[in-house]
Amino acid sequence: MFIPAMRVLVIEDFAPLSRAVVQGLKEAGYAVDSAQDGEEGLACAQSCDYDVIVLDIMLPKMDGLTLLRRLRQQKHPAAVLLLTARDTVGDRVKGLDHGADDYLVKPFAFEELLARVRAMVRRRYGQKEELIHVGDLEVDPVARTVKRAGRPIALSAREYAVLEYLCARRGHVVTRTEIWDHVYDFATEPSSNVVDVYIGYLRRKVDADHQTKLIQTRRGQGYVLGEPE
Repeated sequence: MFIPAMRVLVIEDFAPLSRAVVQGLKEAGYAVDSAQDGEEGLACAQSCDYDVIVLDIMLPKMDGLTLLRRLRQQKHPAAVLLLTARDTVGDRVKGLDHGADDYLVKPFAFEELLARVRAMVRRRYGQKEELIHVGDLEVDPVARTVKRAGRPIALSAREYAVLEYLCARRGHVVTRTEIWDHVYDFATEPSSNVVDVYIGYLRRKVDADHQTKLIQTRRGQGYVLGEPE
């Protein structure tokens, strides 16, 4: 299983649904945190730069629309997918007007939720095409495959996670902290050099047999994926 380097927060108070969504997203490869009420959800969202927040509207302590409004007032960058049992046009309009990016009515098929999450991640990082190309490197986020000069590259789950996040930020310097924050959830104990270790693994698999090195180090700053200038 490959793990995309994207981090999701699930805020849902109905425990069976929360567990199912969290487990499904983890099996699909996302780093996932969860909260069971609005106050806990707001605190979690404020503590991390999530890519996507899956947010139930009917929550204890603070309802989802109030939470969403506060996040947007604070300029939180996450894309937000609202979950609700309400299916009227007025309800959908209200949610979108509060700053939601998408809306999913319960009950729903998990495959649809997953597809909507993928679409929001693509929009956040400005990815319009299905395949990501960096020079002769090709990454398919849906099939989770990697090729260099047409040759398949076998990556571990964590190696793929780091590479896909570098692809999402291609051309920009990415710090070690940013990589860590998007690849690991709060349940994972941090290690001082784990990001450097996986960058080393990627270099051996992606760059070692090629004259053009795509993974570059910016001393004192981090890493950047792209063809040398």
